[in-house]
Amino acid sequence: MNDTTQDSADGRIRAVLADDERLMREQLRSRLMEVWPELDIVAEAKNGLEAVELCREHRPDLVFLDIRMPGLTGVDAARQIVQLPDDDSWLVPEIVFITAYDQYAVEAFEQGVADYVLKPAERERLAITVARVKKRLAQRSEAEAGEAPTAALPTGQPMQQLLHKLSAQLNPGGAPKYLQWIQATVGQSIQMIPVEDVLFFISDEKYTRVQTAGIEALIRKPIKELVDELDPQLFWQIHRSTLVNVKAIAGISRDFRGRQLVAVKGLTEKLEVSRSYTHLFKGM
Repeated sequence: MNDTTQDSADGRIRAVLADDERLMREQLRSRLMEVWPELDIVAEAKNGLEAVELCREHRPDLVFLDIRMPGLTGVDAARQIVQLPDDDSWLVPEIVFITAYDQYAVEAFEQGVADYVLKPAERERLAITVARVKKRLAQRSEAEAGEAPTAALPTGQPMQQLLHKLSAQLNPGGAPKYLQWIQATVGQSIQMIPVEDVLFFISDEKYTRVQTAGIEALIRKPIKELVDELDPQLFWQIHRSTLVNVKAIAGISRDFRGRQLVAVKGLTEKLEVSRSYTHLFKGM
């Protein structure tokens, strides 16, 4: 196993593999070496918490996560992993879920933002997974380098939507209750702001700014918590520090440095899209 935390010198795709069953990890590693010999498996985890820490340490391009693991499920681990990148030097890794349950696999497959491996890993299905992952990695590079017109609208499917759905499947009857109101500080007073009125949330080190058409307010809740509490159909994460109301997006453009910028209806301010989220506006 390669223990370095730096990118491979030959540019190979780097992966972390997480499954609480040792034999399953060994079997998947063996199959992966057959269908994707160039893949560099830099670390293996026995549970979800370990998977998160290994991703923090190794900064992989790809993570294989068993959906059901003790302590922290694969879905919960994925929630934390997609929030790890703190700058554009490391993109949110591609996620492949390992599962024995077809219903989870079909959901992940149809969403198109993640893939799956059914236990035990069969060579033919794994080859399809590998092809899809390679395609997504290529599309991410193309989206990052491509041109986007000023009137572009969202086209992608956020990872958060898939993770919310999978979490609901893992916990039947425990569907999340999304925030309906935000209690925020406006000047010297506290106001209750309807979530649907919020145009975007943007965080700094201490506070999160809540912006509506007529109010700018502050809360102490960080973006990584808001991601799990807001309806992912309505709010998309476009940066580690920014969530935007999809209905408030007026268009997407690029600045002189090639960064994607989201225009917000009714405001002159534009929001930066980090490299990890350029796929949301692919094909524009």
